[in-house]
Amino acid sequence: MEQYDWPAEYAELTAADQHSPLPPADLDRLAVAAFVLGHDDEVAGYRERAFEEHLARGDVDLAVRSAFWLGFHLQGRGEFARAAGWRARVERMIPAENIELTGMFLQADAATRMMTGDPVTALPRFEQARELATEPSAIALASLGRGRCLEMLGRRTEALTALDEAMVHVTAGRVGPEVAGIAYCAVIDLCMRLYDVRRAQEWTHALTGWCDQQSGLVPYRGVCLVHRSQILQLRGAWSEAAGAAEDACRRLAPGAVGSAWYQVAELERQRGRYAEAEQAYQRAGSEGAEVQPGLARLRAAQGNHASAIAGLERALAEDPLAATRPALLAARVDLAVDCGDLEAARKAAAELNEFARVDSPYLQALAAYCEGAVRVAGDDARGAMPLLRRAWMLWQELEMPYEAARTRVLVGRACGALGDGDAEQMELASARAAFEQLGALADLAALEDTGQTGGLSPRELEVLRLLATGITNRAVGEQLFLSERTVARHVSNIFGKLGVSSRAAATAYAYEKGLV
Repeated sequence: MEQYDWPAEYAELTAADQHSPLPPADLDRLAVAAFVLGHDDEVAGYRERAFEEHLARGDVDLAVRSAFWLGFHLQGRGEFARAAGWRARVERMIPAENIELTGMFLQADAATRMMTGDPVTALPRFEQARELATEPSAIALASLGRGRCLEMLGRRTEALTALDEAMVHVTAGRVGPEVAGIAYCAVIDLCMRLYDVRRAQEWTHALTGWCDQQSGLVPYRGVCLVHRSQILQLRGAWSEAAGAAEDACRRLAPGAVGSAWYQVAELERQRGRYAEAEQAYQRAGSEGAEVQPGLARLRAAQGNHASAIAGLERALAEDPLAATRPALLAARVDLAVDCGDLEAARKAAAELNEFARVDSPYLQALAAYCEGAVRVAGDDARGAMPLLRRAWMLWQELEMPYEAARTRVLVGRACGALGDGDAEQMELASARAAFEQLGALADLAALEDTGQTGGLSPRELEVLRLLATGITNRAVGEQLFLSERTVARHVSNIFGKLGVSSRAAATAYAYEKGLV
C-alpha cells in the first residue's frame, strides 16, 4: 500500500495557496489532506473553491466530482440540508452520457434515503449505482450502502457479502482515504451489531495497520472510536479501552456521543467505580443513548434489584428487534438468577439460545454461559458443567479474559455443588487472578463476598437477613415482594448452601459471619 505523508502535503499546499490561489486539482488534494488530518471544518471550503474553479475553466465533469465529494463530506458530518442543496444544484449539470457521474449522484440519493430509515427504496438505488460504477471508490461506496441496507432489512449473510466486496477494493489500496476510513468503520460497525466479534477484531487490526501507514492521519472517527474501545475492553486492555472511550467523548458530535458515554460508564462499572459510572450513564442518557443493560447491572450491584429489573423489562419490551437484545437477555438472566426467579431466568435464556443459532461464537458462548448459570441456580450442576466448559472454551478462542473469568466462577460453584472442593478452589483462584489482572474490582469484591456468605446469591442473602430477625416466610415475602412459595424455595437453597437444617442454625451462621 502506498504511504502518504499527509502533514507534509497539507503544509506544502496551504503554503502554496497563501502565496497564490491553488488550481482546482490541488484544492481537491488539499481537501483530502485536511480531512485526513482532522481539519474537518476546512474541507467544505476547499471543495467549494475547487468546484467553482473547475466550472470557471469549463470542466463540468471535474466540477461535478468536486461537488459530489463536498456533499459526501457534508452528509458524513450530519449536514443533510446543505448536502441535499449541493446535490440539487449540480445534478442537472451532469451530461446524459456520463454514466459514472449519474451513478455517483444516484448513490448520494440512496444514502439520504438509507440515513432517514428507508432501506427499501435505498437498496435498489445502491444496486443500480453499483452497476454504473467503474471507479473503485464509487464501487466501494455503493457496496457499503448496499450492505447497510441489507442489514437493516435483516438479510445478514448478504450484508456481510456486500461489505466483503467493498473491502476488496479498500485493502488493495484502490480507494481514497475518505472512503477507506468509512469502509473500515462500516464493516467493523456491522460486525459488532451482528456479534461477529472475531471478524470485528480482525478488521480493527487491519484498520490499525492502514492508519500506521499514513503519517499524520487522525484514525478512528465516528462510531469506530467507540467500537475500538469495546474491542480493547473485550480483549482485556481496560486502561487502553478507557482512553479510547474518553477520546470518543471529546471528539464525537452531539447526537452521536451518547454511545461513547455509555462505554465509559461500562468500564467504570466493571472497575467498581460506581459513582463515576452513574454520572457517565446519566450523560449517555441525556444524549439519547439507551443505557440498558449497563444501568440495570449497576443498580443490581447497588442492591436495587427492583429498579434493575424494571429497566431491563422496559428495554426488552420497547424494541424487540434491537441489536442489543442478546445483551439485555443475558443481563436479565443474571438478575433473575440473583433474585431466585428461575422461571424468568429460563425464559430469557431460552430466547437467547434462539439468537445463538447463527454462526456467532460470541452469541454461542453467551447463551451457553446463561444456560449454565440457570442450571447451577436450579441445582443441576452436573447438567451445567458441559455448557460452562463450552462457554469457557469459546471465550478463550475469542481472547476475552473477563468473560472467561466470570465463567470460571460458575464452574467453581458447580464443582462445589458436586462435592469437588479442590476443583472449586482452583477455578475460583484462577478467576480471582484474572479479575486482579484486569482491575475488575466489582467482580473481585463479589467473589470475596461469596466466600463469606457461603455462596449465597444477593437475593438469598436478603432472605437470610430477614430470617435472622425471626419473621415468617410470609412476612419475608411481603417485604421483598415475593410469593411465600418463592421464599420457601430460597430458604431451602440457603439451608443447602450453608449446610444447616434449621432457621436457628442459619441465623447463627449469619451472626457468626457478620451478615446481619
